[in-house]
Amino acid sequence: MKGIKIKEIDRQNAPMELLLLADPSEEKINEYLEKGNCFGAYEKDGLVGVYVLVLKDIETLEIMNIAVNDNKQGKGIGKLMILDAIERAKKFKAKKLVVGTGNSSVGQLAFYQKCGFKMAGIEKDYFIKNYPKPIFENGIQCKDMIRLEIAL
Repeated sequence: MKGIKIKEIDRQNAPMELLLLADPSEEKINEYLEKGNCFGAYEKDGLVGVYVLVLKDIETLEIMNIAVNDNKQGKGIGKLMILDAIERAKKFKAKKLVVGTGNSSVGQLAFYQKCGFKMAGIEKDYFIKNYPKPIFENGIQCKDMIRLEIAL
């Protein structure tokens, strides 16, 4: 996508408001920001997207959060960030890149699969056990974490 540049953001300057679009827990976001690297997608108007990449083990990196400003969604920015994450994981010599999303995140499940990810497992009741308030999307309670991965 023309005009978009992706660069690392210092974790102290991570755009919490944007990260909260993908994860309702500031506490959880701070936990994975401590362990990972934050990257921002910039247009001439400024920051339009963000993702956080965390090392899970020597062969695996995980996208812990990926979000695009509401008014910029559907324009290819998310896919550009996924491609950037894949390239960074390859440079790291990782064997796979993983991502998780809620069972109620219908659009995100389609998006990741369109980007080449395959379903790898389900962590039952993840959101019930790890978030204090129930989360609802698309009229569905978010209960289970759907894990997806792409081989590199």
